[in-house]
Amino acid sequence: MTSPARKVSLFRNGRSQALRIPKEFELPGTEATIVKDGNRLIIEALPQKKTLNQLLASWEPLDVEFPEIDDPPPEPVDF
Repeated sequence: MTSPARKVSLFRNGRSQALRIPKEFELPGTEATIVKDGNRLIIEALPQKKTLNQLLASWEPLDVEFPEIDDPPPEPVDF
């Protein structure tokens, strides 16, 4: 789905050219890639990295029986 075009102002930020992205064009996350295609700039949000909790929550439970492990007490250590 393509949004209607909107006029924006370009400005300088140090030695770089910049523009303010209107709220309706906001991208998720904090990083993006940009590609120049003739007179067009194509900006794409980078996939957001999952937190460890999000990653673990996305995994399906394993349906595996784990063997019993003989866990002897640790050997004493002299200091």
